[in-house]
Amino acid sequence: MTTHFITAEIDLQENPLALQQEIEAELQKRGEPLRWAVTNVDSDAQKVRVEAIVTKEDSPSTLPA
Repeated sequence: MTTHFITAEIDLQENPLALQQEIEAELQKRGEPLRWAVTNVDSDAQKVRVEAIVTKEDSPSTLPA
């Protein structure tokens, strides 16, 4: 298992619950989120920037012999 620092841009949602669900869905595509934070809101572009730490299972080809 490895950890990765990622950033993502998500469309700003009017409903905070919908925004949280959208963020979590996007992060799940990249691994299992350990923690995340909204680090910037661009109201003009209607985007939020999210920084997260996710874990991913090692694929068999990357495991040591």
